[in-house]
Amino acid sequence: MVVRKNKGKSGIVQLLELVFRLIFKFVLGVSILVITTIVLLRYFDPPTWSWKIQREFSRPMAYPQVTRHTWVSLDRIAPSVQLAIVAAEDQRFPYHYGIDPEAIIDALEEADRGKRLRGASTLTQQTAKNLFLWSNRDFARKVLEMGIALLLELFWNKQRILEVYLNIAEFGPGVFGVGAASDYWFQVPVGELSNRQAARLAAVLPNPWRYRAHPPSPYVVERSRWIEQQMEQLGYAWLHL
Repeated sequence: MVVRKNKGKSGIVQLLELVFRLIFKFVLGVSILVITTIVLLRYFDPPTWSWKIQREFSRPMAYPQVTRHTWVSLDRIAPSVQLAIVAAEDQRFPYHYGIDPEAIIDALEEADRGKRLRGASTLTQQTAKNLFLWSNRDFARKVLEMGIALLLELFWNKQRILEVYLNIAEFGPGVFGVGAASDYWFQVPVGELSNRQAARLAAVLPNPWRYRAHPPSPYVVERSRWIEQQMEQLGYAWLHL
């Protein structure tokens, strides 16, 4: 009698296949959820976002009990504010597709010359991080940030990306969006901010807990002057390229 060897898969192989199938289904499900959310947010304003939720659940010292936020549509935000943010944060915003290779190369070259390695994140990447991701700087977050940024560029337009960013960025402790920031710092509607006031709002973005738009510190004064110079060089047509 001939005994045939069992050519079936071993238990370990079957287990690994099951694990990989579950991982694939999980990744697929999360991807579909993220894409669906991004498509919906093209037309509906987000009721909350990741960065605000993190602040609520892990309150820093001096974080206010009541946060400030007022959603303002892009057509009601002064062009000076829009241009100041682009000039300060991402001057190639009209041209890239969510990731700016030139900015990454420049940052690496600066680091090679001994300077501190900067993030080189685009406005789209910052929007992706604030909407969906966590604050810690790590490789996993950076990869997800880039992937979501590409999706934002695919399903949104530049105006929507800028509008969402302007409405969810933090401009002071618990002060979210340019609408609340304009009232908090200058007691002026965001549609009436001057170039100087807009530049000072943009100047606090690297660390809104450390810097004040009004009265401004020497650093904010110096940086806002640089931003105003960049605004003049770029011109308002830059917003509509």
